Formats: sequence, C-alpha cells, structure tokens
Amino acid sequence: MAATAPFVVATPTPDPVPRRVRVWDPIVRIFHWTVVGGVVANLTLLRHAESPHIYVGYAVIAALLVRLGWGFVARGHARFASFVPGPHRLVGYFAAMRRKRELRYVGHNPAGAAMIVLLLMLLAMVGTTGWMMGLDAFWGVGWVETLHEVTANLLIGAVALHVIGAIVESIRHHENLPLAMITGYKRAAEGTDIDNAPVAD
Repeated sequence: MAATAPFVVATPTPDPVPRRVRVWDPIVRIFHWTVVGGVVANLTLLRHAESPHIYVGYAVIAALLVRLGWGFVARGHARFASFVPGPHRLVGYFAAMRRKRELRYVGHNPAGAAMIVLLLMLLAMVGTTGWMMGLDAFWGVGWVETLHEVTANLLIGAVALHVIGAIVESIRHHENLPLAMITGYKRAAEGTDIDNAPVAD
C-alpha cells in the first residue's frame, strides 16, 4: 500500500516590498515644485530682474491661491483638517522628538505641518507686499519695500529649516520625502505609524 504524503499547510510568504500608498495628489505636488522653482528663481537669478521677477511672483501667488482653496475642499492628506495641529498636539510632538520617540506620520507630522502653515503665511506676505509695490498708491513707499525684503529673508530661513527637517525625517524614518513629493507615494502606515488623513466625505 502506497504511503500517504504528509499534509503540509502552506504559509504565505511575506511581501519583502513595503506597501505604498498615494499621499500627495497632483495639485499638492505641482504647487510644491512651482513654489520651489519660483522662490529660488526670484531670490537668486531674478532678484534684480524686475519684469521676470514680477511675473514669477504672480505665478507663485496664483499657485498659493489654488493651494489655499484646495486645502479646504480636498480629500485625504491635502486637506488642512488632516494635518494642521493644535498647540497640545504640537507640544507633545516636540516633546517626543526630544526623546527621539516621535511617531511616523504618513502625511505631515505636527512639526512639519506647523512649518507648512508658516511657509504659506510668509508666501502670502511676500506676494502681497510685492503686488502692493506695483500699485501707484504704494509706489516707492518705504515700509512696503522693507516689509517685502524682511519677509523674503524670513522665507529663506524658513525654507532652510524645512529642508533640514525633511532630510532629518527622511533619515530617521528611512523614507525619501523629497522623492515622495515627486511620485506622490509613501510607505503605508504600519505598526505605530499614524495615517492622519481624514475620512473622505
């Protein structure tokens, strides 16, 4: 009588490639790189080229207005409600950072979200004062030009901190955040990670 082969239960092989999810939609990514290109151009090559500086500034303002509107009507991680932190959550996140125990957020973490809000405010201020400088009512008015220069310099500092933060977080959480802003995809939430996108309406 032939021997019966033992019954073996096959166990699924774990997928070695982490699952990815789309986090940043095209509007967010286009806004991000439009602002990067426009701000870098206007603060370097076009700083003293009046007409190109103005046109690039208007393009950045237009992108900003689209992003502000999108932040209220978008779904997922682009929506302001998904990432703008309150004081309690922000302080708690900074405390966790000091202990090197901060959680990974699939969208913006509270510190990054606070920086995004600051950058949006500075962009709005730089754009508004730049627009005012082109009006007859404010032509040559000293305080408008000074405010434009000061906020532009503050923007440079905030952008530098934003870049440093992105590099540090990329290293700490083993994820290329600049690449994610190009492709739109990040590693899916796992374990103690936080998927901070709101539920779609």
